[in-house]
Amino acid sequence: MFVALTIVLAVSLSVPSYSSEWTFDDVDRVVAISDVHGAYDAMVRTLQKADLIADDLAWCGGTAHLVIVGDLLDRGPNSRDAIDLLMRLEGEAQAAGGRVHVLVGNHEAMNLNGDLRYVSRAEYAAFAEQESEQEREQWFAAHIKRAGEGDEGHDAARAEFDTSFPPGYFAHRRAFASDGSYGKWLLGKPVIVVINATAFVHGGLSPLVAEIGLEGVNGKLMQDLLAYVRAVEYLTAAGKLLPTDNFNDRDHVLAGFMPGLITSADTVEAVAAVTKLGESDLHSADGPLWYRGNVSCGRLIEEDRLRATLARIGAERVVIGHTPTPGRRILQRLDGRILEVDTGMLNSYYNGRGNALILEGDSVSTINESSTESVSPAEHPRRVGARPGGDLSAADLEYLLRTGDIVSTREGEFGRRFVQISDGTRSVETLFAKREARGLYADVAAYRLDRLLELDLVPVAVVREIEGKAGSLQFLPDQWLDEQQRGATGRGGSAQCSLTDQWPTMYVFDSLIYNEGRSLQRMLYSPDIWQLILVGHDKAFGTQKGRPRHLASVSFKIGDAWTNALKSLTDEILEEKLGDVLDKRRRQALLARRDQLIE
Repeated sequence: MFVALTIVLAVSLSVPSYSSEWTFDDVDRVVAISDVHGAYDAMVRTLQKADLIADDLAWCGGTAHLVIVGDLLDRGPNSRDAIDLLMRLEGEAQAAGGRVHVLVGNHEAMNLNGDLRYVSRAEYAAFAEQESEQEREQWFAAHIKRAGEGDEGHDAARAEFDTSFPPGYFAHRRAFASDGSYGKWLLGKPVIVVINATAFVHGGLSPLVAEIGLEGVNGKLMQDLLAYVRAVEYLTAAGKLLPTDNFNDRDHVLAGFMPGLITSADTVEAVAAVTKLGESDLHSADGPLWYRGNVSCGRLIEEDRLRATLARIGAERVVIGHTPTPGRRILQRLDGRILEVDTGMLNSYYNGRGNALILEGDSVSTINESSTESVSPAEHPRRVGARPGGDLSAADLEYLLRTGDIVSTREGEFGRRFVQISDGTRSVETLFAKREARGLYADVAAYRLDRLLELDLVPVAVVREIEGKAGSLQFLPDQWLDEQQRGATGRGGSAQCSLTDQWPTMYVFDSLIYNEGRSLQRMLYSPDIWQLILVGHDKAFGTQKGRPRHLASVSFKIGDAWTNALKSLTDEILEEKLGDVLDKRRRQALLARRDQLIE
């Protein structure tokens, strides 16, 4: 039964504190897994390896806390089995003095709000026994009436209907309703928990979390979701929506009833709620279910705001899922303040396996479903453009560029010279730049300086002579686009690290190196995640002070992370790391500009 919408909205505007359900201290052992995606067998093996469940699947973890960092659902075939097991383990763990924390991930929210893009046919099939033929016929009749299908199109419409809404679809929707067996359970779950000063969240700790805190996320945003689900249910009962209407289509459907065609005040209110709450921050790319900046933004972009967000929620580090890790291992970055636990448990889709993070006292370790060996989290690899082999290190790529055979050379637009390099197994494309002045290899200097600052914007570059000409080779990823091409198409809105975050970092870097040549063609992007890649620094590293002319009036902020990184650039460090590619006079000018930026 739909609860009056005014009551639901009133609850969402006045959220009580349940901090005792979201914050836990003095827990002896914490185990975290993420992104099960219906990989029930892998989840079971992982929990058994972590000594949380026995062979008969009963809880044996004692007082340990298990955290599921979101995304039990979608893609794989056995989501329902995973949920059923965890619902049982909740009670068994609590009876033993432990806890099972299931966090809402973006795929849980999608199943609740009706965004079903990733639900597999096998997931629907798991609900088929709870769905009658009469129920299917009822909704088929309503569906073709809405579409205006006549008798002559009945067979085709039926085939399309059964394909789009296979057996089990409608029982699945009932199960994930606000009063359904799984919907009611999930709507009572938090987005973030903090255990022993470690935060756990599916997507990431975005600046929004610093703004609204735990109560805003677990209270207001989850109440938004509840109000949205109930408003949709009300409009479905009123005949304004169908269970076959997708989350992304509902505004269009409801627009057909407005204005003036709805006389019920409750219905008008429900329509307004669906429109408003469908744009909740819970669904935003900057919300905690979808945010990828913790993983994808460079240290100097992410460090200051992560520190502020952690302080806001009383945590010292964060464990996140959502973004599958390179190498499908549990990783750490920013000095261990970020732990990444999405290792692609659904092997058939992600080519990964089940891994668990284990926190005991000061110990941080990992185990996987097929091994009893406990290891420390690996460091998140530096990645500026996708590399051949996927996990090729910067050192290995440098070696390939220095020693690989020259396969071919070609001249491109804007005076570029492309060189194909191979070691017989792997082949990469590079950009050759001749040495502009004695003691100056600008692209190599930019690359090494990038590494010192941990920017992750400048690709690997090495000194190398090509056809008797001194210069450098710089790695180019496959399928790059430059800023002119990106801007012409309007793409890049899906960047894992927002372009509006990446560009200011480039401005500071170009001010530091006095780069007068940052053209649109020297700003490249890897379109898989829209990472900014900076090339072509032959007009950089001058001896001037201040900023290049094109950046003179550009506003950007030098925060604590930038200040600390700049202060680390001492004369001794620059001589050691850049002495062979940047002469002393240019290094001294760089240090002078560093001081101006800090001031």
